[in-house]
Amino acid sequence: MIFLIIAIIVRILANPISNVFQKQLTTFQHPLFVNLISYGILSLASIFLILDFPFHTISNEFWLYSLLGGICGALGNGFIIKALEKGQLSVLGPINAYKSVIGIIAAYIIIGELPNTWGFVGITLIIIGSYFVLDNEQGKFSWTIFKQKAIQFRIAALVLTGIQAVLDKKVIQYSNLTYAFAGWCIFGFIFSLPLFMTAKMNGKTQLKAISKTIVLKYIGLAFSVGIMVAATNFAFIKMQVGTALALFQISILVTVFFGHHFFKETGILKKLIGASIMLIGSLLIILLK
Repeated sequence: MIFLIIAIIVRILANPISNVFQKQLTTFQHPLFVNLISYGILSLASIFLILDFPFHTISNEFWLYSLLGGICGALGNGFIIKALEKGQLSVLGPINAYKSVIGIIAAYIIIGELPNTWGFVGITLIIIGSYFVLDNEQGKFSWTIFKQKAIQFRIAALVLTGIQAVLDKKVIQYSNLTYAFAGWCIFGFIFSLPLFMTAKMNGKTQLKAISKTIVLKYIGLAFSVGIMVAATNFAFIKMQVGTALALFQISILVTVFFGHHFFKETGILKKLIGASIMLIGSLLIILLK
């Protein structure tokens, strides 16, 4: 139990930290380039984990779910970084609470996990809390908020990464934590490469723009994403996907604070109220399962 608690705490802190690095890097580099390089660093590190990879013993299901997870992960993380380039961290972070909703739906369809009545009450609170977080320039909720590119990118990202979470659990079931982590990194890099190429940008120009400061930020991003994925996968073998994703939403409060501290974003009190309501919804899913 102690290792599970540690993993959850690490996951809660690592996610908003990685978002800060992602948003900072998009001020210097194209979002899809940031996505590619972060996956590339993690892939290089993962090679050492699979030097003795028993390819002959791995089932077809492992490859299938790894491929599907890689596609969802590359696209999802690309959308996350693109959203952070255009939107406020204190708004985009709390939207991630919907990921637990997507995870619950995907987990039911793919692996048959289903929450109880209190789980659905929690989902309702998550949606209500978003009313306070998603506001326009006048500080009021409006459906037009969903016309913003940053919001659209973030919603696309949470759908894809919510599905990926379930696929990751399937990968773990057909292998182990080490190979699941390496698969996440390597397949994510493989599919982020053609995604980067669709932007038709000059890769050499992007590489030349990397300074010592940017390198350190990339290392910080790769490290925070790496421990986030490792902690997430460990939690998945101990808990239902929907329950774990709901618990991870405690990071909402950290994200709102980071948005104010690092990027001077405003309207924090209202966003904290909304984030707290969404957090209560997430806790209901966990405590009354």
